[in-house]
Amino acid sequence: MDLKASQTRTYDSDGFVKRAACLCFRSETEEEVLLVSTKRFPDRWIVPGGGLEPEEEPGSAAVREVLEEAGVRGTLGRLLGIFENVDSRHRTYVFVLTVTEVLDQWEDSENLGRRREWFSIEEAIKVLERYKPVQAAYLKGLHQSRRNPSNGNAPRLTGVPDGPGPNSAPALSPPTNGTPTNVR
Repeated sequence: MDLKASQTRTYDSDGFVKRAACLCFRSETEEEVLLVSTKRFPDRWIVPGGGLEPEEEPGSAAVREVLEEAGVRGTLGRLLGIFENVDSRHRTYVFVLTVTEVLDQWEDSENLGRRREWFSIEEAIKVLERYKPVQAAYLKGLHQSRRNPSNGNAPRLTGVPDGPGPNSAPALSPPTNGTPTNVR
């Protein structure tokens, strides 16, 4: 994870970097999701998100990151889950956001040349599975959350490596008492 000049990494009690992201949908039907190009590879797509600042709540961080990286504002919805990447030692709070405003210019488009594009859920999963299987799991988790509405306990996805490999098929597990369980 690249740090911006003014950014400080924050860690949880297990030493994982705390991150937040949003699945940004064009409408409440959640049929099209917005992805952004990566900083290093403009032909690769990712879910907008990034690190929490000290004392920042995950929902606030997710909204801030979406504005910076994707240039959109919207209505923050449910917490989809907490997704763990064991290889990079990140735990990401993933929220659903319904887009209400799309800016013509935004911070990362001007500073980094970042692009954004709408994808169907199926297309986005295919694109993300190639380089970001943890992020593809966010969208797969979306289907799980629709079938099993949250009672306030967000599911935790654990044990997922970042990048293609034999262990990149994630499994959803219930929240734990703070001790993650590796599920492969």
